[in-house]
Amino acid sequence: MSISYAERIPNNVNLTDNRVLQRALEHWQPRFLGWWRDMGPTDFNGADVYLRTATSVDAQGWATYGSVKMPDYRWGIFLADRYPERKIGFGDFRGQPAWEQVPGEHRSTLRRLIVTQGDTEPASVEQQRLLGHTCPSLYDLRSLFQVNVEEGRHLWAMVYLLHAYFGRDGREEAEALLERHSGNRDNPRILNTFNEPVEDWLSFFCFTYFTDRDGKYQLKCLAESGFDPLARTCRFMLTEEAYHMSVGMLGLGRVVKRTADVMKEIGSEKPEAVRRSGAIDLPTLQRYLNFWFTSSLDLFGSEVSSNAATTFANGIKGRPDEMTAFEDHDIRDASFNLDSPKGREDVPMRNALNEVVREAYIRDCEVGLRLWNRILAKSGSKSEIRLPSPRFNRTVGVWAGQPVDPAGAVLSAEDWARQKQAWLPSDTDRAFVKSLMKRVVDPGKVAGWIAPPERGIGGHPPDYEYVRL
Repeated sequence: MSISYAERIPNNVNLTDNRVLQRALEHWQPRFLGWWRDMGPTDFNGADVYLRTATSVDAQGWATYGSVKMPDYRWGIFLADRYPERKIGFGDFRGQPAWEQVPGEHRSTLRRLIVTQGDTEPASVEQQRLLGHTCPSLYDLRSLFQVNVEEGRHLWAMVYLLHAYFGRDGREEAEALLERHSGNRDNPRILNTFNEPVEDWLSFFCFTYFTDRDGKYQLKCLAESGFDPLARTCRFMLTEEAYHMSVGMLGLGRVVKRTADVMKEIGSEKPEAVRRSGAIDLPTLQRYLNFWFTSSLDLFGSEVSSNAATTFANGIKGRPDEMTAFEDHDIRDASFNLDSPKGREDVPMRNALNEVVREAYIRDCEVGLRLWNRILAKSGSKSEIRLPSPRFNRTVGVWAGQPVDPAGAVLSAEDWARQKQAWLPSDTDRAFVKSLMKRVVDPGKVAGWIAPPERGIGGHPPDYEYVRL
């Protein structure tokens, strides 16, 4: 379905046919632009950036490339095409027609899910707002800005749902999405991971690989929803989310490649020697991965959850790829064997759905590890990067606060306190990584701590002037 760019708010939801909704969103638009100027990428609003913009929602032509100043980016509201006569595919209402309007009994639950998802979108922009000043290349600066503008559009997607389907409550929630701010002591973002500082590009690549991957799985679950406008919104958002994860995948791969090359050049893998050569040593990289992976694990919620059981039973939130990856879409009598500090125990499958999704997420995260370890092996290194145990460094669920090492072994509190700096980034680690963050903006030039990209974007070579400052 093509997107109308003739209107003030680009969309494919026929806003012109609903003047009340159109006026409400046009009233919200200046507040969004004010938030972007105040909390978006600092000092870059006048730059011409080579960005991808949605022009349709089908596979043949959903995006086009061109230079644009970010405040002029055509944010809008784009839903994937409707499936004719779509049915609810899971839970107690399986087989019934999908909802075009919000059922009254599910109003508060759906609003909470939409607000929580919506809150993550501007949060990540706020977390990353200063990174442009330390970009390792124009290629990377453009990638950062592409992620930022698409997160802004994902905010628009959630705000549309709040305005269109939740009346005054929805409008108030939409306003609040611009009032909370990442890391703000008095009015922080809803989920803890989105209040963590992202002050260097290693954190950014970890965030886009691990935390945006959580976003992928949350969107996949909501794309199965019996509330069809939400499902259609999330299906299109997934198209853009794939790019965000690729930024993390390729960015971390380039960090590993540069480190591997340096270790080979100097004939040593000792962290001190690698650091002196201007690269990120593997133990530091491992500690960053440990932190962002485990923080992202917490976003899935508690292993045993009555909310997860209820949203599944009511057809509100399914499992990722519900209709193709599973045969049993009722799971009334199924159980899940859960790992807990008390030992293995069977719990009702519906109550364990957060853990089912988390396990799928972990398997997906392993893909990048295999790629990065192949880079190390090809260079002759015997070292490997690993994901820590999902028991490690947890703040949510049955393992929250448990003293567990990255291999999953339970420690004494004393041993944990003594050793945790070997497993998580220290102040010294963060200071070292930040010391490498020197801005490089000459076309074709790349900072010394990261390898150059192998290919460019939109048919252009890697040394193209992706951002004109």
